[in-house]
Amino acid sequence: MSSPAFAFVEKSPEAFRSISEAASDLDLPQHVLRFWESRFVQLKPVKRAGGRRYYRPEDIDLLRGIRALLYSDGLTIRGVQKLLKDRGVRHVAGIGRGARFSPSVPLPPMPRPVQAVDLFAAEPAPAVGLAAAERARLESLLAELLGLKQRLKARRA
Repeated sequence: MSSPAFAFVEKSPEAFRSISEAASDLDLPQHVLRFWESRFVQLKPVKRAGGRRYYRPEDIDLLRGIRALLYSDGLTIRGVQKLLKDRGVRHVAGIGRGARFSPSVPLPPMPRPVQAVDLFAAEPAPAVGLAAAERARLESLLAELLGLKQRLKARRA
């Protein structure tokens, strides 16, 4: 059998993508992309006559970032919406390009590790390495939680 008269030519990275091309590139059904448009106001593909959607390269990066956050990182749609609001489109698009964190946006400091507390023990385990004020605050919170737990138990009974 002879080869076709035309060869498949891959688009340049700067070219616009149709919804079918975007869906294929992202390994997603087209209806998911349409749904995401309704949930993420930042997604605004160009619409031509007849309502045909065309995604710019920055749209594809944003879609890749949303896909990674939802499917790989396990965020909810609301979580991704919050991240878009707090960190911006550039941050999520950067995730789509493979950059997990943008150096221009400082990350919050990591919390100090705290020793686990057995909530079912009669006496809470001592919190090692905490300042007295931190320890007192944690013990107060634990007491409040245990009190709430008892109230819930009593209500269920």
